[in-house]
Amino acid sequence: MSNNKFLIWGGKGWVAGHLEELLKKQGKEVYTTTVRMEDREAVKAELEKVKPTHVLNCAGSTGRPNVDWCEDNKEATMRSNVIGTMNLTDCCFQAGVHCTVFATGCIYHYDDEHPIGGKGFLETDLANFKGSFYSETKGHVEEIMKYYTNCLILRLRMPVSDDLHSRNFVTKISKYDRVVDIPNSNTILTDLLPASILMAEHKDTGVYNFTNPGAISHNEVLSLFKEIVRPDFTWKNFTVEEQSKVIKAGRSNCMLDTTKLENKLKEYKYTVPEVHEAYRKCFERMKANGVK
Repeated sequence: MSNNKFLIWGGKGWVAGHLEELLKKQGKEVYTTTVRMEDREAVKAELEKVKPTHVLNCAGSTGRPNVDWCEDNKEATMRSNVIGTMNLTDCCFQAGVHCTVFATGCIYHYDDEHPIGGKGFLETDLANFKGSFYSETKGHVEEIMKYYTNCLILRLRMPVSDDLHSRNFVTKISKYDRVVDIPNSNTILTDLLPASILMAEHKDTGVYNFTNPGAISHNEVLSLFKEIVRPDFTWKNFTVEEQSKVIKAGRSNCMLDTTKLENKLKEYKYTVPEVHEAYRKCFERMKANGVK
């Protein structure tokens, strides 16, 4: 595996930055690019220039400041999240390059078969959340992408870093006037990103729910944040119905089943901590680093 060469797409992004730093710390050869995924000739030229063994696709439109942007920019969202993602994967396939796509698990919503506190959604479950255009594009493209034999699809949800970067899920909810209190699967990047590199290096393919095991509510997250990082922090709640009046697009709330991921990572002797434990460790790292 020492001859591996990584090329990160969406190179100026938040997750991309964490991946680049991690790969460099591991002594891996890594490059980044901001070439538009939908530009087929430019993608092919970049692959020919760098000649990577592995592409890590962190590009795509999530919207600024949030996914509501996608509701008003449907064509641009399609160009990036559907056409671009497909194009990059296809170009990688033709070039014999393994492609890891950092996708989303925000394609599900609690239902009668998967109630709050019940079983989580499996990788094989069809997307059932159509509340936002962003989630709809992600659900559709995954259905097609999974047929590519060079492609590893990792479904992140509400990613969290050990700092208070603006893209960090904790940063977002800590700045809201009010938050809904529903349990969700979350991805603590410190725990999961090393696993993504392991899986890419082993050329794993297919779809994986890429979150810490279990689900945690917004109030539980903010309670831990208050306890460990910011003792004077306060927040207020409101209902999903009240939330719907102040946002343009709906928000996915769900728990993903991580059994497939946990079993795969056991092969590499790698363990991902349960989400409550993971959050406590994350906030303790924040505090140790002087984050307030």
